[in-house]
Amino acid sequence: MSRVGKKPVAIAAGVTANVEGQTVKMKGPKGALQFVVHDDVSVEMKDGKITVAPRSETKRARSLYGTARAQINNLVEGVTKGFEKKLEITGVGYRAALQGKNLQLALGYSHDVIYTIPEGITITVPKPTEINVAGIDSQRVGQVAAEIRSYRPPEPYKGKGVRYSDEFIFRKEGKKK
Repeated sequence: MSRVGKKPVAIAAGVTANVEGQTVKMKGPKGALQFVVHDDVSVEMKDGKITVAPRSETKRARSLYGTARAQINNLVEGVTKGFEKKLEITGVGYRAALQGKNLQLALGYSHDVIYTIPEGITITVPKPTEINVAGIDSQRVGQVAAEIRSYRPPEPYKGKGVRYSDEFIFRKEGKKK
């Protein structure tokens, strides 16, 4: 049995939760989110806490109910605090700038990469070499950060490219004569 799934999700102050069948809806100070739980997992709300349990003892149900609990916990955290990913740009001439609703990235290509910022995501550029991606949906924040990183992933020789601020790049030694 999952140790994560056994713990009930506590609803924070200022958050209203609603469980309708397999849909869990959260509303808080930062916005509203919802998550549809898989049919193999049962969800119920008691005394301001949401509990999840597998409907049967199949491998699929046991593996999904820990994930469902983590997703519901992310809903609570998202509507109260929100999520943020920080990206760093390393390389000579590599930089980022905001242009209205677009992020302009100069990453060593013959043209600048223009990334359209999706709805519900806030991108800030405190320095030309730093990008902060923020939002209330954990999955969307991570996806946007991954898409920006994919334009120029860090390379192992000089470390040039876009990387997460907490990411470690294994460096390789260059060719020897």
